Amino acid sequence: MTSGNMMNKIVFYEERNFQGRSYECMSDCPDMSSYMNHCHSCRVERGCFMVYDRTNFMGNQFFMRRGEYADYMSMMGMSDCIRSCRMIPMHRGSYRMRIYERDNFQGQMHEMMEDCEHIMDRYSMSNFMSCNVMEGHWLMYEQPHFRGRMWYMRPGEYRNFMNMGMSGMRFMSMKRIMDSCY
Repeated sequence: MTSGNMMNKIVFYEERNFQGRSYECMSDCPDMSSYMNHCHSCRVERGCFMVYDRTNFMGNQFFMRRGEYADYMSMMGMSDCIRSCRMIPMHRGSYRMRIYERDNFQGQMHEMMEDCEHIMDRYSMSNFMSCNVMEGHWLMYEQPHFRGRMWYMRPGEYRNFMNMGMSGMRFMSMKRIMDSCY
């Protein structure tokens, strides 16, 4: 069960310390370039969001939970080009995902219902190439212990990571996006 977007709100600012022109967002925005030239700070007033450095929810992704980010660009090592953002709906209920060793749900399969700090340690898998997110919203990280670049996975089938613009990216840990971020 997910709630509507009434719970979520993020405000982007062109300058550090919440200065300059701003843009409020309460839902998905596939192209922010017409609203702002650049972005150096933001305030997440309610909910959680993913922000992207390319339009249409592409490129590097960063998870933003409720809080103030007075200079989040330098903090995350990101350029000033936030070009899209996606609201992450609140999820109440269980979390369930199946990961597969090869694309198109082939090879070794493991079902997950909780966070995994290191897939190699837990499942003896060095990588996986497809997954089916059956319940909940997840963050996948390229390094163990929830570090490195991340990718947001909402419920759905992900048959081939290479075709999704993730070429060369390996996922080594996964974390559920829990209601605690709201």
